[in-house]
Amino acid sequence: MSGPQCAHNPPTLDPASGAGHVQQLGGLNTYVTGDQDSKLAVILLADAFGWEVPKLRNLADKVAASGFLVVVPDFYYGDQFTREKAGPGWVETHPPDRGCEDAKNIIAALKSKGVSKIGAAGFCWEKLSPTISIQVMEAIVREWILGMVAVRLAKYECIEAAVVLHPGPITVEEINEVKTPIAILGAEIDHIAPPEMIKRLGDVDSFVKIFPGVGHGWTVRYNDDDEFAVKSALESHSDMLNWLTKYVK
Repeated sequence: MSGPQCAHNPPTLDPASGAGHVQQLGGLNTYVTGDQDSKLAVILLADAFGWEVPKLRNLADKVAASGFLVVVPDFYYGDQFTREKAGPGWVETHPPDRGCEDAKNIIAALKSKGVSKIGAAGFCWEKLSPTISIQVMEAIVREWILGMVAVRLAKYECIEAAVVLHPGPITVEEINEVKTPIAILGAEIDHIAPPEMIKRLGDVDSFVKIFPGVGHGWTVRYNDDDEFAVKSALESHSDMLNWLTKYVK
């Protein structure tokens, strides 16, 4: 089985990665890829490691190949997470309300360019350092989860669909506030979002899938040398794209 990927395989950032380009959008530096004239857009909300992760940008390029304009904004303002920044201080600098408001600005900017339909997909993260206590890590994941920003956007009906990949501790109450279709892709090995919790979520138009043998972060933290991990990640990418295509196109 493939265990938690975030803890053991932090990404090497590459600001030059991807087939797209960087531009200002909604006041944020943003990686933009795909048909610039498309009326259909997808916002990828990066995990704590930020918007310059090659695997994330490659995923953005893959989604763009299906006809979407895809944007990956720098919601961390150049201050992405590192192991050295572990603790409440970094979280306080990047509160979730700010992330949600920034995402709304991105949506407004896309609509001002003629985009008519928008989907959003967000990622969470796993324990990043063995020196962090469980109590501190639980505080971190509850305070700032970009996957949860996607859920918040779905509450306001400003997007057509949301996808949350290896989510944080979403509650039934939070899901019940969602007003747009949502897909939740979870991991079998996950103490942050246990499968038994995710399976209870079904009060909205939703798609819930638990991937066997993988840990939190497997969709963008997989090891290229691990055939099973790569296969699982690619399957999650396909599920994400299918959901977005169903509701955004």
